[in-house]
Amino acid sequence: MDTTHDFYAMPRIGDIAPDFEAVTTKGKIKFSDFAKGKWIVMFSHPADFTPVCTTEMSGFAVRKEEFDALNTELMGLSIDSIHSHLAWVNNVREKTGVYFDFPIIADIDMKVSKLYGMLQPNESETAAVRAVFFIDPKKKIRLIMYYPLNVGRNMDEILRVLEALQVSDKHKVAMPLNWKAGDKVIVPPPKTLDELEARLKDDSIEKVDFYLAKRDLELA
Repeated sequence: MDTTHDFYAMPRIGDIAPDFEAVTTKGKIKFSDFAKGKWIVMFSHPADFTPVCTTEMSGFAVRKEEFDALNTELMGLSIDSIHSHLAWVNNVREKTGVYFDFPIIADIDMKVSKLYGMLQPNESETAAVRAVFFIDPKKKIRLIMYYPLNVGRNMDEILRVLEALQVSDKHKVAMPLNWKAGDKVIVPPPKTLDELEARLKDDSIEKVDFYLAKRDLELA
């Protein structure tokens, strides 16, 4: 029987992010104590000094201010030594002027990669896939993305879903297909007959039907 899918457990949406201690380019950290009161976007890359990974890490670095504005800390990871990380960060800064000013975990023993299901043996047993974990201030995993080794991520989408999660939490609404800041949001459907009657009479919202209604965020 093929049991490769059980090779390492993978945290799920809604789980508390597994705690760990690790050496990073910003010093040693204990995850449960990291960035308290903030969101965290933790992302893995297969290896230092590789082309796709360099473009991705540069993408996070170049747009770090946008993550800062969303009260979010970045954290990278690969199965490389701290010496490799430091050399790579310095090399990219020298060659391109882009500085990876966020902690990158040196997961040489693969402890964190295994803990988060970043090692997927049908893709590679020695390199982490391109995983992205969106973790809220309560350290709960809210969204997970996985990409194969040969396809880079989309930074616009990463920022879009991060903002969508935060707006949804704040206003208790849902986001339709392709939602971006400024678009209408979906209001929760009625749960009683009285709420249904009120919904049908409400002219302030855009109704496709009673169960699918949208409104501007400032009215939500």
